[in-house]
Amino acid sequence: MTKVLRGGVIGAGVFGGYHARQYAQAEGAGLAAVFDPDLERAREVAARHGAAAFDDLDAFLSSVDVVTVASPGVRHAEGALAALRAGRSVYVEKPLAVDLEEADRILAEASRRRLVVACGHQERVVFEAIGLFSAPERPLRLEAVRQGPQSQRSLDISVVLDLMVHDIDLALSLAAGAPLAAEGEGDVAYSGGLDAVRAEVTFDDGFTAVFDASRMAPERRRTMRVVYPSGELEIDFLARSFRNTTG
Repeated sequence: MTKVLRGGVIGAGVFGGYHARQYAQAEGAGLAAVFDPDLERAREVAARHGAAAFDDLDAFLSSVDVVTVASPGVRHAEGALAALRAGRSVYVEKPLAVDLEEADRILAEASRRRLVVACGHQERVVFEAIGLFSAPERPLRLEAVRQGPQSQRSLDISVVLDLMVHDIDLALSLAAGAPLAAEGEGDVAYSGGLDAVRAEVTFDDGFTAVFDASRMAPERRRTMRVVYPSGELEIDFLARSFRNTTG
């Protein structure tokens, strides 16, 4: 008899609601529980899918098999480590953590317990579908723009960890070399942290990546230009379109 995995979501905000719905619709899994320090918020999300609501983390973890961490970014490490220590594999919304020490602790705990830890870099799926990871050429330059208007979402972390992190991940996934130097500038507008950042990173093999991220722009933009020796690729993530001149 095939076991149906009991999915649990930590965080009953907007992204927690998204993940709760995906568990409820997934084959081989179901939404068993939602945790949030605000029990009423947890109940609101859980009730949509017939799941249990908790404000006690230990009780929540005992009722699930796998966990998605969709709490505010500054709490990601706390939730991920608690789940791993309870023997549960985890999927963590980006960023994995807000500093390298916390990220290393998460990876070490998962390795020690032989559990899975994954992070929400869904743009990799787009690149895999387009075929960029199997392309015969390495890129020379990458230019990424990821902008949106002012929002009250994710104000506990900078725009780098909120938006730019996707494009940094994609650049690192495509690059053959290692980052050598980085330069950048940013603006603090309304969150108390960086709300707009432009950065340029050079790699030891000559590859250059330019990132432009903002959550204070007049409209949403999600584009990327990747230059190869034989041509270039332009991607519009919002329109779900791309132009390829590499052949």
